[in-house]
Amino acid sequence: MTQALQTLRDKPSARWTALILLAMAMFFSYIFMDILSPLKDILETQRHWDSTAFGTYAGSETFLNVFIFFLIIAGIILDKMGVRFTALLSGVVMVAGATINWYAVTDAFMGSSLEAWFTANLNYIPLLDELGVSPFYQGMPASAKFASVGFMIFGCGVEMAGITVSRGIVKWFKGKEMALAMGSEMALARLGVATCMIFSPVIARMSTPPDVSRSVAFGVILLLIALIMFVAYFFMDRKLDAETGETEEAEEPFHIKDLGRILSDGGFWLVALLCVLYYSAIFPFQKYAVNMLQCNISFNPPAEGSFWASSTVAYVQYVVMLLIAITAFTSNFSRGVMKSILLVASIASLLVFCYMAYCRQSAESIFAVFPLLAVGITPILGKYVDNKGKAASMLMLGSILLIICHLTFAFVLPQFKGSPVGGVVLAFATILVLGSSFSLVPASLWPSVPKLVDSKVIGSAYALIFWIQNIGLWLFPLLIGKVLKASNPEVEQALASGQLTPTEAAVSYNYTNALLMLAMLGVAALVLGILLKAVDKKHHLGLEEPNIKPQ
Repeated sequence: MTQALQTLRDKPSARWTALILLAMAMFFSYIFMDILSPLKDILETQRHWDSTAFGTYAGSETFLNVFIFFLIIAGIILDKMGVRFTALLSGVVMVAGATINWYAVTDAFMGSSLEAWFTANLNYIPLLDELGVSPFYQGMPASAKFASVGFMIFGCGVEMAGITVSRGIVKWFKGKEMALAMGSEMALARLGVATCMIFSPVIARMSTPPDVSRSVAFGVILLLIALIMFVAYFFMDRKLDAETGETEEAEEPFHIKDLGRILSDGGFWLVALLCVLYYSAIFPFQKYAVNMLQCNISFNPPAEGSFWASSTVAYVQYVVMLLIAITAFTSNFSRGVMKSILLVASIASLLVFCYMAYCRQSAESIFAVFPLLAVGITPILGKYVDNKGKAASMLMLGSILLIICHLTFAFVLPQFKGSPVGGVVLAFATILVLGSSFSLVPASLWPSVPKLVDSKVIGSAYALIFWIQNIGLWLFPLLIGKVLKASNPEVEQALASGQLTPTEAAVSYNYTNALLMLAMLGVAALVLGILLKAVDKKHHLGLEEPNIKPQ
């Protein structure tokens, strides 16, 4: 026992420091991932990105991962080269792609020879067009094409970072608080969504007219900080290996047949398919959620010059958000009176946050509550899975909540369009529940993967799951955009005839069919969750068993 305590991994402060470095890097990555999501209306009016162009751009993030099999390659790199090398590589790739993305939406790109080239080219790509999977299309704005190229490269880096962080957490927390660690990492990372929703519009609107490139530049700077986080982790992880005598490379040579061993496992496929269905109902929705709220809630902008119309309120609201996150998260590690005080402070701060969002009359500010409830309950769920198990059951619960939330957005929220207060209150409640359901995935699904595959190929296993997941993340943003366009021909007709201005048209879509499609993904995920629980019971996979075994 004394010998074991001499390693960094057995020191709580050290392994949680490693987790913070990895989680902060993903936090900044998640900010950039949705940096343009709350700006769809501006892109539509200034850069002429209609719903199809925006959906094509949003889906491009995963294009190379899916069709060039980059995620599979990334998994092999991870198994061969280790966490440290792959983390640094992912950071560099993210920065490179984000920089291209930034230039594509700048005024400097508009009217340049590069814009002319993208306008004239990539309108037809042999085979990809025939298969219906081309990342571009005839008439797609040049800025959207070039931004998609950058987003593809960024997507390679961020998904590589995702599997690397998962592998790193397994390395530092196996046999310890792994579900809690994975849940906490994702809870912190998802605060990036709230950060993006609050600050991206504020930064874009610092100039007149609004400039979306400012927001993207902000995201690029944060990715540079993420790269620094990976560098710090590099040295910490190398010290751990020096203490344990482990090597970064796999103990045995990697063989392609190892992938076959993973793919032949029925439990693995159930987890992978459940993951793609669940994530496809969440991440693509995030791209459109702000616009969906703009189309279903009657907003009355605050008076010009007032506090609620100023950029100062965004900073105050963000401080309140951090207070919610800190008090909710730390309450899980407190007891007695202190726990009660922290919970009361967290709930009070959440009410203040919601009130400020309502007063701002801002859809992006309302959607920023998405991860806040998850921050508080993810550690609870993680500790429960670590000590009690029931991972498969939690996935089923998450699917049920997912279905309820999307159906509420589809059928109930539109009924409150004439009631600003009622619509906002319903939106807050539904978004909070949706965010909490999302917290069930990292707390229960990701810690289950090491129970299904050999540790030597766990990097490839995560890569395969992420690759399958990326198929959905590529497909469903495109489908949502196409469904919106097909379901709202009157919007384009009114725009063409001059009955609606571009600004009015951007907030006039009916999202019912798109939301029904996402709800059906939840139904399919629920069915798979039931099957997974049955398979676990039959084959004793251990998914319902706790991660921490009694000594």
